[in-house]
Amino acid sequence: MKLNLRRSDERGHANRGWLDRWHTFSFGDYHDPQHMGFRSLRVINQDTIAPSSGFPTHPHRDMEIFSYVLDGELEHQDSMGNGRRLKPGEIQLMSAGSGVTHSEYNPSVDKEGHFLQIWIQPHAKGLEPSYTEWHPNTSDIAEGKVLLISPDGRDRSATIHQDAFIWRIELQKGESVQHDVANGRGVWLQVIRETLKIGELELSAGDALSTEDTGDFEIQATADAEALLFDLK
Repeated sequence: MKLNLRRSDERGHANRGWLDRWHTFSFGDYHDPQHMGFRSLRVINQDTIAPSSGFPTHPHRDMEIFSYVLDGELEHQDSMGNGRRLKPGEIQLMSAGSGVTHSEYNPSVDKEGHFLQIWIQPHAKGLEPSYTEWHPNTSDIAEGKVLLISPDGRDRSATIHQDAFIWRIELQKGESVQHDVANGRGVWLQVIRETLKIGELELSAGDALSTEDTGDFEIQATADAEALLFDLK
């Protein structure tokens, strides 16, 4: 199985003072023709937002957008009437479809907010906009691999308009999980915290690994670690 590695420090970086952002794929002023996305996965931005700062109301269309909160809180408001404060480990998924506006803020007056913002291209344009969330429950704590997002909402997952499955990988040191890559699919693994090992490769926070080869591989934690795994058509 061919494994492609993208190290954290190879990503694009921008620091605007209130926003410290790392770009896995080309975004905004960062352009890398070798990293325009992976299959339907278009954006992975790792954002650290200063207290009482954020993104004012702005438009989106024809994109599946989800935010995964890592530290602090994220306050979401949109033109569909949704308003939520999300805590660490929670996800909001917005299908922009034919067009929505939304804002995202760090509501804390003294703590930074840290989250991943991820964009996936939908299977069709002009869909009706929608919003959904995913929240962990007590049974998820003991699971090393939990389905967060799927096209059919199975196992309490949030529903996305794309043939895409996204898992949270959360392992204690020495634990491992398996993943099978089916024929015609591709996998992107984005490490969030600490270190993971796949074969002889060791990945640290911010590193990513991808493959489009059929077969299975083992993800082993060399420290208490967290990652997101994307399985894409």
